[in-house]
Amino acid sequence: MKQRIDGVTPPYEPETGRALRRWMPPGVAREPLMLFKVLERHPELASRMRALGAGLLVHGLLSDADRELVIARVAARSGCAYEWGVHMATYAETAGLIPRQVTLTATGGPDHPASSDRQAALLRTVDELHDTARVSDAARVSDAAWSGLREHLDEPEVLELLVLAGWYRTIAYVANGARIEQEPWALALPGTDRSGA
Repeated sequence: MKQRIDGVTPPYEPETGRALRRWMPPGVAREPLMLFKVLERHPELASRMRALGAGLLVHGLLSDADRELVIARVAARSGCAYEWGVHMATYAETAGLIPRQVTLTATGGPDHPASSDRQAALLRTVDELHDTARVSDAARVSDAAWSGLREHLDEPEVLELLVLAGWYRTIAYVANGARIEQEPWALALPGTDRSGA
């Protein structure tokens, strides 16, 4: 499928070039992500989004492993091959996620034997948020998911997890809605082809 919104292209206007560099982590030599190039079609919106995204990615309370597990699960549950592939290629190894955990984010359930109690609580929370926009909706699992989550995270961490999951659901909407093409170096989401279909 063809990408629906083209990203900005070089040569970039000076302000666009500066904005794209701000999106990318320091020291990264790669071309800016297509997601960022698409967002720069609306520079004011992009600048507001960049502040929250950078805050969650760089200055959060959650461990890198927890953060990446949540992001990957949100992306996988949302069918967002783009974001799943970028994050798993870029951050999974440095966050300490082993290949089995990476695959689990896309193919396993929270009760999969490869997940720790903490990972299971995070995955269960993302799954319930994805399915119901609630944690422990009375129609589902009473308070089991919330209790499991609180065994591992304090209140500020829980609030961050809720915002993180919602933020990456928003990113999935943008990437899927605009049909942003997969980065050539990104990992393929299990069960999809390289186009993300």
